[in-house]
This record gives sequence, structure tokens and C-alpha cells, in this order.
Amino acid sequence: MLRIIQSGTGRPISYPGDPNASFQPGMFAQMKKIGNDIVVGVSDGTAPFGIIDDIKDTAFSRPQIDEVVIIEAAVVTSDGYGYYLGADAMQRVEKANIMSLSFVSNVPGIELNSVNGILTARAGAQLNFTTPDSATPNAIRVVVSYSYYVPNMPGEDTTMGSGRVTLWFTRGIFQTDQFEMVPYAPNATLFVSPNGKLTTEKTLPNQPSIGMVMVPPGAHNAILEFLFI
Repeated sequence: MLRIIQSGTGRPISYPGDPNASFQPGMFAQMKKIGNDIVVGVSDGTAPFGIIDDIKDTAFSRPQIDEVVIIEAAVVTSDGYGYYLGADAMQRVEKANIMSLSFVSNVPGIELNSVNGILTARAGAQLNFTTPDSATPNAIRVVVSYSYYVPNMPGEDTTMGSGRVTLWFTRGIFQTDQFEMVPYAPNATLFVSPNGKLTTEKTLPNQPSIGMVMVPPGAHNAILEFLFI
């Protein structure tokens, strides 16, 4: 998703697209060479050229930010210092068909089944949450973020026919859901990840920045608003 909040007098420009590329609006583009042709593909973060305003993908994806999951223990053990899972415990997150590389959790050791969205905490994990019907810790409270494929929404190709990709590359304020699952804060510097998505983490020492965070994504609004410079 890409939403243009303010872009001055700038207008988008289209360029021939990489026929092998897959992308969604809000990802970043980069100039590439295929044979003797210069085309636009998905940026690897080294030389981002502009913001893509087309889609060419097999499925839509959306982010899920700061979802709270309570994994209750059926068996609880204690060593006098803490309470622990006495057996493996599972709980399902809200979405399924998760992009496994996007999954992050504030509790280490939590395992994800990306197909059905089931989280598994292994026996021996320390309990950190007490449900209202218990006097001692009897669950693990996990905060997770991830991207998932939207069910029953097949992808599309807005470049079909023309073979050209529309790009915004003038200074402006934009909103997108195409970002990596890393921490964001107002005024943080933004870069482009090797996947063509926004991130606050540099992957190379001299990686160019493309703007800054204006409004970070949150649990109730999984959209990043940013200034593109």
C-alpha cells in the first residue's frame, strides 16, 4: 500500500520494469541492467531510486504489529526461584500464512508454524504472566509482529501491457505498509532493506538514507508515515 500525503509539485514517472521482479506499492526501486537494457527492479538498499506505485505480485501481504498472545501452561513446575512450563504449550496468533522471515517476538525461544500461525513454547520456558484465575505465574505473555499473506486476495499486475513501473522520487510525505519488522520511533533515520522495504537498520556501512520516520506503525495502525528526501 502506498498513500501520498504531500508531494509538492512532483509527479510520478514510469520506467521499463524488470520482467522477473515482484513488488507491491510502497516498496523501493533501483535501476538495474539486464543485457543491454536499463530497467527498474526492487532495490537491495544500496542505491534506492524511488518509491514504487505499482503492484506485480502473486499475493497481497499486510503487517501485523505488536499482537499480544497469552500461552497458558497446562503443567507448571517451580524450582523455588521461578515458574516454568512443565510441558510444551501452544497458542494461535490472529493470522495465518505468515512470512516466516518477518516474524519477531519479544520472548526468545518461541517457535512459529508459519502456515497455520501456531506459536509453541517449549517445556522449561520461564513463565512471565499470571492470569486472573491464578495466584502464581501460569502463562507466557508474548508480543509478536509479522507480515502475512491476505487470504482470498490473489495478486495482480498493474504493469501488464505497458511493462513499465511508476515511481515517485520527489521529496514528500508518504504512508506505506511495506516495512521490515524492526523498531521505529519518530525522527528515526530510514534506509531500504535488501528486500526493498523501509527499515531503521543499516545493512552496509555507507548505506544511503532515504528519509525519516514521522509516525511509527503501531498495534492499531500498521502503517508507517515517513518523509522521503
